[in-house]
Amino acid sequence: MGLTNKKVIILVETLYNELEFWYPYYRLREEGVEVCVVGPEAGGEYRSKDGIVARADRGMNDIRAAEFAGIIIPGGYAPDHMRRHPAMVKLVRDLHAAGKVVAAICHAGWMLASADIIKGKTVTGFFSIKDDLVHAGATYVDQEVVADGNLVTSRKPDDLPAFMKTILQKLAEA
Repeated sequence: MGLTNKKVIILVETLYNELEFWYPYYRLREEGVEVCVVGPEAGGEYRSKDGIVARADRGMNDIRAAEFAGIIIPGGYAPDHMRRHPAMVKLVRDLHAAGKVVAAICHAGWMLASADIIKGKTVTGFFSIKDDLVHAGATYVDQEVVADGNLVTSRKPDDLPAFMKTILQKLAEA
């Protein structure tokens, strides 16, 4: 697919969903994408819901949106922790404003709502956050993947193949 010149962020925080973090991480690397794991602190270790550690390559304050082609936000309960950090929310907002790929799966729609980037957009996410997405101004649909402009959303780990296929297509177009 020729994505060796692309750099993508994957956000991490405590209680991330393992599949929604590691599946995109390795799929991107398989395609030659340079993956940068970004957490609150560079070198910080963040445990998944099952205790699997992911280490941040860089901290949220050390990143400029212009360096990257996109960002992936995994679900679990990590997005609720992520949106407590204004710098993480700003990073998502800045990448979206720059027309970069912004992808969120499961509960990661919380970050999209906090970044105030889904008003007038069609999105999906885990069914329990439907009201949050709608109250943020989005149209919610129950589909495995939804692409609306540079925004890509999915509902749950079962949707990861469609989610990643769409992200890779968007990155190839960028």
